[in-house]
Amino acid sequence: MSPKNPDGTKDSRTDALRRFVRAHADAYLADPNITSVGVGYKEVDGTRTDTVAIQFTVVEKLDEADLALVGSTPVPETIEIDQQTVPTDVVERTFRPAYVVVPEAASDTRRRRIDPGTPYALSNWHVLHGPRGRIGDAVLQPGPHDDNRVDRNRLGTLVRSHLGAAGDCAIATIEDRRFEPDILDLDVVPTEIGEPELGDKVIKSGRTTGVTHGVVTRLDVMVRLDYGEGVGEQNIGGVEIGPDPNRPAPDGQISDGGDSGSVWLFRAGNGRTSTVLAGLNFAGESPGGRDHAIANLPSSVTTKLDVTLSPTRGAQAAGHAAAARGYDPAFLRAEVPTPDLGDLAGDAVEVDGSTVIPYTHFSLTMSASRRFARWVAWNVDGDSLKKLSRSGTKFRLDPRIAKKHQVGDELYADNPIDRGHIARRADLTWGPAPEAEKANSDSFFFTNIAPQMDDFNQGARGGVWGRLEDAVYAEVEVDRHRISVMAGPILAEDDREYRGVRIPREFWKVIAFVEADELKARAFLLTQRLDRLQAFELGEFRTYQVTLELLADRSGLVFPETLTDAETSQVAQAVAQPRMLQRTTDIVW
Repeated sequence: MSPKNPDGTKDSRTDALRRFVRAHADAYLADPNITSVGVGYKEVDGTRTDTVAIQFTVVEKLDEADLALVGSTPVPETIEIDQQTVPTDVVERTFRPAYVVVPEAASDTRRRRIDPGTPYALSNWHVLHGPRGRIGDAVLQPGPHDDNRVDRNRLGTLVRSHLGAAGDCAIATIEDRRFEPDILDLDVVPTEIGEPELGDKVIKSGRTTGVTHGVVTRLDVMVRLDYGEGVGEQNIGGVEIGPDPNRPAPDGQISDGGDSGSVWLFRAGNGRTSTVLAGLNFAGESPGGRDHAIANLPSSVTTKLDVTLSPTRGAQAAGHAAAARGYDPAFLRAEVPTPDLGDLAGDAVEVDGSTVIPYTHFSLTMSASRRFARWVAWNVDGDSLKKLSRSGTKFRLDPRIAKKHQVGDELYADNPIDRGHIARRADLTWGPAPEAEKANSDSFFFTNIAPQMDDFNQGARGGVWGRLEDAVYAEVEVDRHRISVMAGPILAEDDREYRGVRIPREFWKVIAFVEADELKARAFLLTQRLDRLQAFELGEFRTYQVTLELLADRSGLVFPETLTDAETSQVAQAVAQPRMLQRTTDIVW
C-alpha cells in the first residue's frame, strides 16, 4: 500500500521524503537525543493522522533549555524538501537489538554469487556473528540460552554477515541437519520479497512472542542502536512495524528479546499469510513505550549477503531428496544398524545390487520366496510429524522389484484380510511438507504391507500393538523426540497357505531411543493364531514384550550389537519369559 492523501490519491512526495531520509539520517542521528528518523504518518495526541511526515523518535521530549543540557537541538517543525514544506513529527521511542531463520531473494544472475546445493539459514549479525565472532565460526541451534548441550546443537558455520546501514544480517550453512522451510505456526514458505509501504499488514512468528500481527508505521527508518563490546553505536536501516490494533498481541508485545531473526510476512487482502517477505526482524522498542519493531528491508539484506531465494529453494529440494532416501542408521545419537540376514541372505531380493531397498524415511529387505519384507526399518522425528490424509493414495507394486517377488491385491480382494502397514504411515509423515507427502505415498508400496487378519492393528480399539510408538513418547523422556523402529513378519515354515501365499501369524517390532544419553532398545512380539483361516476367524491375538534374543531365534535375523547392548540386563531379566501386555503401561521401559 502506498501512502495516500486524505482524498485517496497517492502522495507524490513520498519518494522525495524517502530520498531525504537516506541522505540526511546519519547527520540527524549524531544528535544524542534522536534515536531514529523515517517516513511515517504524523501523530497528534497519540493518534495517527493521514499526514505523511518526517518522523523522529527521541529518548525524551524536552524543552529547548533542557535539550541544550544534553547536547541536543530542537527538531524543526517543518523541513523544505524539493521546494515543498514537509511537516515533522517527534515521538518518544528508543530501540534495542531484539534476539533466526529463513532465506531471501534476487539479484542479477550474472553477478550473483551462487553456491549450488547449499542451503542457508538467515538471521541477524548480532545473533550469528556478534562482537566476538568471525566468519567460519560454528553456529548453534538451539542457542546456548535455550539448550546448553552445545556439543550436540551444531547447525553449520557462519558464511557471510553485515552490520551497517543496509541491515543487521548474516547467513550460516546447514550441515548434517534436517530442516523445515515452513515458518513455525504460519505453515508457509517465503517465495518472494516485497517492498513495504505505510499501512501494510504483516505477521511474524518469533521465538519469544510467537505469532504476532503488525502494521508498517514508518518507511526508510534509520535507527541508532548500541551493540556494545567494542562495536558501539551503529546506524541501521529498515522499516518500523507497530501493533495491529485489530489483531492485538495477548500481552501487547509484538516483538521482544529472542525474536531477532524472525521474518515479517505480508498479509493478503483476505487476511491469510502470504509467502512474500516484508522484513527481517532485528530490533524492538525498549521497555516502557508502545511496542514497535524494526525490520531490515528484504531487498537490502539479500543484496548485501548476496543470496537469492530460488537457488536456496532448489538447494532445499535437493537436500530433502537426499535426506529422504531410506532409513538413517545415524538418526539417533548412537548408530543403530539394520538387521543382518545371516543364513537368509540367499533369499533376499536385490535392487541396484543391494538387498537394502530405500524409500522415504524407511528401508527394507524382501524375501524372494515369501514375497514379504523380512524387515522394515524406519526413523520417526516426533517434532515434525504431519497429519496427512490417506485419501486417494493407492496401494501399488514397487516397479523396481519383479512382480513375482511381491504380493499384491490378488491376496486381499473380496475377503477380510487387511493390507497392514509394517512401518506405520503416521510414523513416516514428518519433515518438510514435500518430504512428508512423499513418505506418505511411499508407505503404500506393497513391499511395506503384510496381511493382517481383521483388527490386527488395534490402535483405534485400544489394542497395544498399534500404540507402541505412541507409548514410548508418553512414558519416556525421548531425546530430541526421535526414535528408530524395526519390524516385520516372522516368516515361519509352517505358516498356513491361502491363495498360494503363506500367511504370517506372528510379527515382531523393536523400538530404539535415547534417554539421558543412553541408547535403549525394547522388543515386542505379536502372535496371531489363525486356527480357522478359511473362515477368516481370528483366534488368540496377544502382544508380548520379549527379548531380542527371542526375536532373533524366531525370525532368523541377526540384530546388531548396538541394539543387543541397548537392551539392559534389568529389562532382559524382566521379560525373560514373554510378558503379555494388556495396556501400554505394562511395558517395561
